[in-house]
Amino acid sequence: MKFKILEKIPPAFRNRYFLTVIIFIIWLSLFDSNNLIARFKDLRELHKLRKDREYFTDRIETDRKKLHELKTDNENLEKFAREQYRMKKPDEDLYIILTPSEDRKNNRRNN
Repeated sequence: MKFKILEKIPPAFRNRYFLTVIIFIIWLSLFDSNNLIARFKDLRELHKLRKDREYFTDRIETDRKKLHELKTDNENLEKFAREQYRMKKPDEDLYIILTPSEDRKNNRRNN
């Protein structure tokens, strides 16, 4: 009876070295601290961090250009203050026109 069951198993699966390699691969892919699932999560996070680094590098460069413009030209400084901080001269009227998306952002900040 025992031998009939062993004869039905293909010879490759009866080899103890082959079984050891298969068990080792399963162990590494599922149970080890550096398993495949953790590896894929780490790769996904690495990709996200690289995209963030690229975004922030571009953002730093644009901010540097703006800062240089503000430090070198008083007209740009006045324009910036008027647009960002809604400053005005004493004899002026200030009208603020918001797009719908800006209006939603403004409402969220106030609530």
